[in-house]
Amino acid sequence: MRLNKTTYLILTALAAAALFIPFLGRVHLFDWDEINFAECSREMIKLHDYTRVYVDFKPFWEKPPMFFWMQGAAMKVFGVNEFAARFPNAICGIVTLLVVFSVGRRIYDTKFGVLWALAYGGSLFPNMYFKSGIIDPWFNLFTFLSLYYFILYHWKRNNYDKQGLDSKPIVYVLWSGVFMGLAVLTKGQVSLMVFLLSLGVYWIMNRFRFYFGWGHAAIFLVVAFLVTSTWYGYETVTRGPWFINEFLKYQWRLFTTHDADQKGFWGYHYVVLLIGCFPASVLAIPSFFKTRSDNRYDADFKRWMLILFWVVTILFTIVQSRIIHYSSMAWFPLTFLAAYSLYKWERKEMVYRKYVGIVLAILGGLISVLLLGVAFIGLNVKRLAPYVDDTFARGNMQAEVHWSGWEGGVGLLLVLTIITGIRWLRRQEFNKAAWTFFTGTALVIFLASAVIVPKVERYSQGAAIDFFIQRQGEDCYVHTLGYRSYGDLFYTMKERPANLNSYNEEWLLQGPIDKPVYFVSKVDRVDKYLARNPGLRELYRKNGFVFLKRDVVVSSQ
Repeated sequence: MRLNKTTYLILTALAAAALFIPFLGRVHLFDWDEINFAECSREMIKLHDYTRVYVDFKPFWEKPPMFFWMQGAAMKVFGVNEFAARFPNAICGIVTLLVVFSVGRRIYDTKFGVLWALAYGGSLFPNMYFKSGIIDPWFNLFTFLSLYYFILYHWKRNNYDKQGLDSKPIVYVLWSGVFMGLAVLTKGQVSLMVFLLSLGVYWIMNRFRFYFGWGHAAIFLVVAFLVTSTWYGYETVTRGPWFINEFLKYQWRLFTTHDADQKGFWGYHYVVLLIGCFPASVLAIPSFFKTRSDNRYDADFKRWMLILFWVVTILFTIVQSRIIHYSSMAWFPLTFLAAYSLYKWERKEMVYRKYVGIVLAILGGLISVLLLGVAFIGLNVKRLAPYVDDTFARGNMQAEVHWSGWEGGVGLLLVLTIITGIRWLRRQEFNKAAWTFFTGTALVIFLASAVIVPKVERYSQGAAIDFFIQRQGEDCYVHTLGYRSYGDLFYTMKERPANLNSYNEEWLLQGPIDKPVYFVSKVDRVDKYLARNPGLRELYRKNGFVFLKRDVVVSSQ
């Protein structure tokens, strides 16, 4: 039975919802980014201020407010919790799969749309990030849509041989500008940088021939500016330029410098994409080379996706900080190229090369061993702890976490997926190979999020988060010593402090405090604080964390 477009969209949405919504609240938010962003949204609600972002009740100019509006809306509906913090990205996952299906279907056909949706939903990090509470999934989607509509504008204006471009060029320009404005409101001007660099590279490859009208370019910029002005303009007019200036300075610092723990070698993002976007990353490799195209738009869209990939990866190689999600915009072109390989192999327009199966076996085998290793380590963690040099990590490994051994089944499922998928590739059954690789990987991630991630979280931060939760409603201060965390804000449900001295660590440690202070530190960092501050009283140690208290000293006079 041949399904129509609406049926495909409904089935895609249902499958995406089943993949991304379950288990959203099963595990605590992770420091830093997840808890940081959720805290910004919580304080936005708490302060009834939806135009300026705060963290610890102080202005937070690192990010625009778009994502926090989404999280805030979810928290209004579901409460201030992990499910609400991650729910916007689950919705983004549904929308993203609908978008790539629709784009693939519009440019090629329904089969390509299905392959692209499978590749995006069935690769490791693209799938996992839709279960997270960070900004990048929405930012990537808006940036991609802006570029996509500009491509449609270019095709319409320059009379490409593509059916279905029924709107006038200006309509595509308007949509491109709207989505660019939304991308800037989500994460900042880097979206415009990626967009303009992609257009510039295409212009060079087009032998310096202009493929757009300057009037249309001006309309694009005006529309994007008007959308961003709903925040940039309002904030500047009502409160002055200080907050926006600080935001822009931070964006520049982020591009030109790095934090001490965000260094990495030059090929960092390529390794992250190869492993993190598995199996799409491997299947995409043949499409990086020259392929046969039957029409102009086929070759042109592939060129745009290759340009987008290289712009993103080279740009964020130049950027000093090495963070996994910086290159996540490249997931769109990578998954497209994976679908492109499978589509062309199926149509006999590309020759399948055996090296693809070999690389899939090697990389997939390594990932499977890692998953199996997690279960093995979990079963033997306390036996292995004495051999770990890091004091804090050794303490983490003392957490009481039950492992049954069945968790290794997740790794075995990936092994079965890889073996079966490679067999289909060798038999030239490329459609069956696609369904095997991507649905199998999606199921692996689904199960891992249910049975493995919660256990890992108990080791890494569980004791500290439990302590923070126990302080909810208690009239006290809570502060971390020797390490950075947002858990002491979100999980204590911190109120706006009446005494501004509480922002001063020295005052909390030695000053005339007006309420008890609880401190959380780590076993490898706490000694210097205990030596210098005799008023600290150790409560207990658990899983690498040390919990301390300083009581209010009552004068005898």
